[in-house]
Amino acid sequence: MLLSIIIVNYNVKNLLRNCLSSVLKASQSFECEIWVVDNASNDQSVDMLKDEYPTVNLIENSQNVGFAKANNQALKKVSGKYILMLNPDTEVSQHALLNCLNFAKKTDHCGGIGIQMHDANGRFLNESKRGIPTPWASFCRLTHLSYLFPKSAIFNQYYLGHLDKDKCHKIDVLAGAFIFLNKEIVQKIGGLDETYFMFGEDIDFSLRIRQAGYDNYYLGDTRILHHKGKSTNKHSIEYINRFYGAMKIFTKKYYPKSYPIYTLVISIIMVIKTFFIRLR
Repeated sequence: MLLSIIIVNYNVKNLLRNCLSSVLKASQSFECEIWVVDNASNDQSVDMLKDEYPTVNLIENSQNVGFAKANNQALKKVSGKYILMLNPDTEVSQHALLNCLNFAKKTDHCGGIGIQMHDANGRFLNESKRGIPTPWASFCRLTHLSYLFPKSAIFNQYYLGHLDKDKCHKIDVLAGAFIFLNKEIVQKIGGLDETYFMFGEDIDFSLRIRQAGYDNYYLGDTRILHHKGKSTNKHSIEYINRFYGAMKIFTKKYYPKSYPIYTLVISIIMVIKTFFIRLR
């Protein structure tokens, strides 16, 4: 098997259908298997899969085990030489998968591969390419300095604003919506860190790839559509707790000396955001 594609689904049946349709079209010229891990959706996603895509391998969870754990369930079963972890709210372009396969084959020390993502309006999504979220980079993002100086290598380290979005670059962090890599890397470094339930695991995974001696790449000439955030409500207390909680986990793991101050800042932000959510 050349490529195994893993999709973790949670209550986005129609988007999942579109995603699978795009994947099947993009993989017609090579051997590919698809694994869908459903995290206890209640929107008939599983029924749709069984009726419309009977050849797709399905792992049906009885509860929402989180993004990291669900991906790891499939990572233990896939047989492809290459692996793509893909969000269900994406649609891949016709040549996206082939471009990644060709790039991985010809590039020495190639770790993970990410590509340019855009939303339904054609707007570039900044998280397509990211730097290491050091305390300084995170501070600039949280205080919106990165938005005031979008092209700055100093103030927008988080989104690597100084790098041309339409070109190919070595980067630090891959977006969890699309991570392409050789299975040998997963066998070497292990799967996603299940301490993270939903956010932060892609950052952690990207850094572990680099620590293992590989380079992560961003392919600016290859694009996918990403219907960002359709399975999460960003204006909920649950989202606030999981998103900023993941930031705390990451900082404690990689920047323990900065953890006390960083945690204080994040906690204040969480309190403020929670307050305004409750006023809605």
